[in-house]
Amino acid sequence: MIGAILIATFLILMFIGVPIAFVIGVVALLGIYNIDYIPEVTVPVSMFNGLNSFVLLAVPLFILTANLMNSGQISQKLIDFALSIVGHIRGGLAHANILVSMMFAGVSGASQADTAGVGKVLIPNMKKQGYDTETSVGITAASSTVGVIIPPSIPMIIFAGLTNVSVGALFLAGLIPGVAIGLGMMIFVFILSIRRGYPKNQRASLKKFLKLFLQSAPALFTPVILIGGIITGLFTATEAAAFASIYTLLICMFIYKTLKVKDLPRILVDTLTLSSLSLFALAAASALGELMAYYQLSAVAADFFTNNISSKWIFIIIVILFFLFIGTFMDAIPAMILFIPVILPIALEFGVDPVLLGMITIISLAIGLVTPPYGLCLLLAAKIGELSIERSFKAVIPYILVVLFVLILIVLFPETMLFAE
Repeated sequence: MIGAILIATFLILMFIGVPIAFVIGVVALLGIYNIDYIPEVTVPVSMFNGLNSFVLLAVPLFILTANLMNSGQISQKLIDFALSIVGHIRGGLAHANILVSMMFAGVSGASQADTAGVGKVLIPNMKKQGYDTETSVGITAASSTVGVIIPPSIPMIIFAGLTNVSVGALFLAGLIPGVAIGLGMMIFVFILSIRRGYPKNQRASLKKFLKLFLQSAPALFTPVILIGGIITGLFTATEAAAFASIYTLLICMFIYKTLKVKDLPRILVDTLTLSSLSLFALAAASALGELMAYYQLSAVAADFFTNNISSKWIFIIIVILFFLFIGTFMDAIPAMILFIPVILPIALEFGVDPVLLGMITIISLAIGLVTPPYGLCLLLAAKIGELSIERSFKAVIPYILVVLFVLILIVLFPETMLFAE
């Protein structure tokens, strides 16, 4: 009876628009309150313990890096450099949109920051060059999903903290899928551009290309330093995030000179606001995990799969479909906190590599960034482009199919991405 009430409470609060972090917290508090021998203080204690992790310090630090990049106009320099590479191709500005998202992903690890920073510049420019609004919004929203796939990635750090999987292994595993998704989107854009006659820019001269490369080099070398440092053991993921934020601050203030001291309070407030949303959801999910442990949900799920599913491949398909559904109304961080502890033991029994499980989970949840009703990247791009959510979602569907195609390839040929092991 209590379980049914809790599920109903969860669904009702979600339906009326209560933020997911508060929904999770309320359900956890109500559930534990109705268990006589578990004190209510378990909720705040669990929330505190859920955040008491050195790895989680990387989350606000990477968000700070992304905010510094946007405020320091690094995204504009990356856009200019991307245009010098692919601008001469038919649909060059659209190709540059995807390429700069891949570059941005290698520095910040935050898709939302990519959508906001790149979208504010490229969506208006694409519309001016004759691209229809749907294409402008669709490409911007969809390409930003690689932000959590190409390392560094905040969801990868969270997954590593939950499963004790090497952050370096996850980062390496994300390289090929992230690049494949970006190239797949560019192939689709090329075909679409030929059919619709989208414009192309004049080919950049070698002198201009080298100039733009030198201007953007400090930002472009950031992922090389971060990933290389983590893989070689020079520093941890959290230390890498701290380095990235300090490095970005220094190049914006002293090399590009696009950031001033007076800008820092606003950037820090924005960072704390965005970080608190993610981390509060994570803390609330930890409290709900205590309630799920009381009801032995892991054992129930394990029994279900053991008795009804005999194939590793069917299990993987179920996991993908489940996270595709969850991602439509929940952020990746609370979704992983809630369900990975339940799914991981079952995955290990079926012989699924934890790194593969991590990539399947992260890519499936990344699609949720562009699917309503949650779809934060879709909402941001639609707002910038002044386009309805319905038309924006229709525009993003072909790119979702590209991501799903790459996800299928990863499942069928995992050795192409697990070369790090």
